[in-house]
Amino acid sequence: QVQFVESGGGSVESGGSLRLSCAVSMGTLDDYDIGWFRQAPGKEREGVACMSSRDGYPQYGDSVKGRFTISRDNAKKTWYLAISELEPEDSAVYYCTADRGNPQRCTFYLSFGMSLWGKGIPVTVSS
Repeated sequence: QVQFVESGGGSVESGGSLRLSCAVSMGTLDDYDIGWFRQAPGKEREGVACMSSRDGYPQYGDSVKGRFTISRDNAKKTWYLAISELEPEDSAVYYCTADRGNPQRCTFYLSFGMSLWGKGIPVTVSS
């Protein structure tokens, strides 16, 4: 069973930045597409970022383009989500996710989710 260790969340002031990390225990991360989702209280789950294993191409949800950056380190079996210019609307529980095998990759995953999920890490942005 894949274990996720998420870190980097917490409370931050509006306009600030932070970086979330997700480390996994699995044989290899190389052939997994990886992503981040978030869910705020009373709101639908939202796909915010995804990165393909094939070419490392990142895709982002429309609401976060320009402020969120996803990256990965396959050797460390870890991926990251850097967030800048944080807004109170970014407050949510953030989940790291992974999947493989869908031919549409991130285009599919951002809309419909991924099969492997971390437990989530809260981010609170104060105004």
